[in-house]
Amino acid sequence: MSLGPLMIDLRGTSIDDEELRWLASPAVCGVILFARNFENREQLKQLVASIHDVRDPPLLVAVDQEGGRVQRFVDPFTRLPPLSTLGHLYDVDVGRALTSARAFGWLMAAELLSFGVDLSFAPVVDLDRGLAEVIGDRALHSSATAVCQLASAFAAGAHDAGMAITAKHFPTHAGVICDSHIESAVDGREFNDLWDDLQPYRHLINGRLDAIMVAHVSFPNVDPLPASFSRWWLTEQLRGQLSFGGAIISDDISMIAAETVGSYAERARAALEAGCDMVLLCNAAEEIPAVLDALDGYSSPPSQLHLMRLHGRGKKDWDTLCASSEWREARELIRSLSARPEIELEG
Repeated sequence: MSLGPLMIDLRGTSIDDEELRWLASPAVCGVILFARNFENREQLKQLVASIHDVRDPPLLVAVDQEGGRVQRFVDPFTRLPPLSTLGHLYDVDVGRALTSARAFGWLMAAELLSFGVDLSFAPVVDLDRGLAEVIGDRALHSSATAVCQLASAFAAGAHDAGMAITAKHFPTHAGVICDSHIESAVDGREFNDLWDDLQPYRHLINGRLDAIMVAHVSFPNVDPLPASFSRWWLTEQLRGQLSFGGAIISDDISMIAAETVGSYAERARAALEAGCDMVLLCNAAEEIPAVLDALDGYSSPPSQLHLMRLHGRGKKDWDTLCASSEWREARELIRSLSARPEIELEG
């Protein structure tokens, strides 16, 4: 059975019978995990293994493990600082910042892979424009050049560990004050004004970029539809002009900013018709059956290929990882990013 286009979540720390039936559907490609799904090391290992065992090829297992405010798994995982700490260091010491960004990507990926988690939806490459509170310290920097360099180093580290990366939120969430989770998000800029915001995508695509997550942000002076449902953004621009050949992933279609498109089933179909390979549906379990029905018989061989490439590889088990000098050095380096410098008092 091939991978379908829908990624769903789970209610608890194990798979219940209803969820198992959903995961067996050919319309499903995987599971995104949240903090509620994590209890301890052994439980997480068993949960991920049980998800992978449902199907062959195995379903994808994903998580948002960005660091800072958005880190679903904590102890024993390294507590990762916000990505903005890399940007602050960049302003002081570019070389050290890039070394730290690579270690950040490697450490995040290696720890997740040791439990079988395939990918983290990271990094955020929205510029820090000081407008979107939902982005805030999740952004690497305000400079497109800095974001390009830091995101490339992060990606290199994650790839070294064996994990695909996902840049988000295309084309940008940085130009709106609204949080697309809870209200409509509109960016009134013209396309030419978005050049800097799109630069990290151009840069990463020219290297190796495995996946892009698309925002439910509308740019009415470009296309009236939110980008996640826009053929202009996804097919003409992302696939055509930017020559992106990886997986295109919609942000969670349960967000308020996606409501303008219609029902959950209509949102899922619209995102796929616009050019998405994967649709996220989170925190709306009651909607899953209708969306599965709407996607019955759906098939896209190119999308299946894009999604298969997101499986993790080269995994070490947790104990072997923690015994390695690479893990200890990376962990110490990332911990130092959060350390506050001592203040010397005079007199």
